[in-house]
Amino acid sequence: MADLATEAAVDPANWTCPAPMRDQPVVVMGHGGGGALSAELIEQVFAPAYGNPTLAALTDSAVLDLGGARLAFSTDSYVVRPLFFPGGSLGDLAVNGTVNDLAMSGARPAYLSTAFVLEEGVRLEVVGRVAQAIGAAAEAAGVTIATGDTKVVESGHGDGVYVTTAGVGLVPDGVDIRPQRARPGDAVIVSGPIGLHGVAVMSVREGLEFGVEIASDTAPLAGLVAAMLAVTKDVHVLRDPTRGGLAASLNEIARASGTGVRLRERAVPVPDAVANACGFLGLDPLYVANEGRLVAFVPPRHAEAVLAAMRAHRHGAGAAVIGECVEDHPGMVVVATGLGGTRVVDLPLGEQLPRIC
Repeated sequence: MADLATEAAVDPANWTCPAPMRDQPVVVMGHGGGGALSAELIEQVFAPAYGNPTLAALTDSAVLDLGGARLAFSTDSYVVRPLFFPGGSLGDLAVNGTVNDLAMSGARPAYLSTAFVLEEGVRLEVVGRVAQAIGAAAEAAGVTIATGDTKVVESGHGDGVYVTTAGVGLVPDGVDIRPQRARPGDAVIVSGPIGLHGVAVMSVREGLEFGVEIASDTAPLAGLVAAMLAVTKDVHVLRDPTRGGLAASLNEIARASGTGVRLRERAVPVPDAVANACGFLGLDPLYVANEGRLVAFVPPRHAEAVLAAMRAHRHGAGAAVIGECVEDHPGMVVVATGLGGTRVVDLPLGEQLPRIC
C-alpha cells in the first residue's frame, strides 16, 4: 500500500507533458487536416510557444490596428497533389485560398506574397505553369503579388512544388466578422453546392470516374463578400469551409461562440455527382473540402436580403439557407435528417483525403 504521506505530496498541477496528443509521438497526416488533430497541434505546441491574444482568436485572418488602419493579415501553405486538376491548379488555390481567408474578415484583399519550395529535378515547364496560374488568379481576384521567395530542396526531399502565400487587406469601418459573434437566431447560409473541390482532386488522384467530370469550385470570394456587406455590415460570421469541409467550420463556430447549430439535411446543396461519389466511397459530403464556398451567420432580419444579394453574384448563385444558430446543445452541430431523425455532426479527427489544398 502506498504511503499516505507520499500520496498527499503529489501535486497534479506539477505534472508536465509537452505534447500529449492522442498518444501520437510523431506528426501524422491528420495533423494537417483541419480537424481535431490540427486543433490539438495548435493548442498544445504552437500556442504555448508563441501564443498571444491576437493569435488566440483563431480566425481565418487576423485583424490588426496599424497606423490608423484596420488590416487583415493571413498566410497559408499549399501542398495539393496533383498540381493540376479539373477546374484549377496549385496556383489557383495559392491565390484564392489566401484571398478568401482575408475576405472572411470582411477585408478587401490588396497584396500577396508568394514563396516557392521547389524539388531538385522538377521541370521548369511545370513551375512556369504554376506561376502563370498564380498571375492569372491574382488578376482575377484584383490583388497584386508584391514580393516573394524561392528555395530548392534536394531530390527526394519534396514533392515537386509547394507554395506559401501571405496577404493583407483593409477591413472597412463598422465591419466586425468573427466566430465569437454567432448568436441564436442567426440564419446559416452557404454560398453554393458543397464537396466539388474534394471530389475533383480525389477523382484525378485516385483515377476514379463517376460518369461526369467534376470540377473544383476554387474561386475568389472577396467580391461576393463585398456584395453581402453592401446589404448590411452586420454580418456576424464568415468562414470558407476548406479542410474538414462544412462540418469542421460549423463546429469551430459553435465552439467559439458557445452556441449550437442546427442544419436541415435536405436544405444543404449537394450536387448529384458529389452525392453519388460520396455514396460510392463511403464519405459524408459535409466533411469534403471546398475552395470556392463560404458559410455565413446572418441576423434573421437581414437574412433574406443578404441571400438575394448572394444569389445575384456569380459566386453565390446557388446560395441557400441551410439551418440556424440555436441556444440548445452549445458547441455542437446537429442535422435534422431527411427521415425525420437527428444526428450529431462532430469535428473530424483529421481529413478524409489529405493534401487537398
